[in-house]
Amino acid sequence: MDKTLKILFSTIAFTLFYFIWTGTKDLNNIMIMFGFSLIVSVVFRNYLRSPILNPKKIIYSIWYIFYLFIEIIKANLDVALRVIKPVIRINPGIVTVKTKLKTAMGRMVLANSITLTPGTLTVDIDGDTLYIHWIDVTNKDEKAATEKIVASFEKYLEVIFD
Repeated sequence: MDKTLKILFSTIAFTLFYFIWTGTKDLNNIMIMFGFSLIVSVVFRNYLRSPILNPKKIIYSIWYIFYLFIEIIKANLDVALRVIKPVIRINPGIVTVKTKLKTAMGRMVLANSITLTPGTLTVDIDGDTLYIHWIDVTNKDEKAATEKIVASFEKYLEVIFD
């Protein structure tokens, strides 16, 4: 019964999000979205966690979206400045970083967040170790690289996914 309730809740939440996002009033569109939402909810039912609504996770998720947006803008400016300067200051390389995140979903979101910020690209994930291609390797030390690249994202993702 608990899984059924989670599936139903996520289906309604996805459909409501679609309704608000698109502003559609067409009942056919809403019903089609409800059907797709139900399929997605059933397929990913094992990833639905309880409690269904956790205000702290919701607030951290919203803050994380804003934080990620700001980090993407800062990284874009950094890369753009490197391109327009007469002498391009880059020192590319792959660094190893460790994450404190325990769930696979949390690690995946972290890896994708790192990849979304220009200048860094997640190459591989092996357990709690991420291999990151970095445009300007300032320090190959694992702890220093982890602090520079990963730590700021982790403080939000630990609350959301662990």
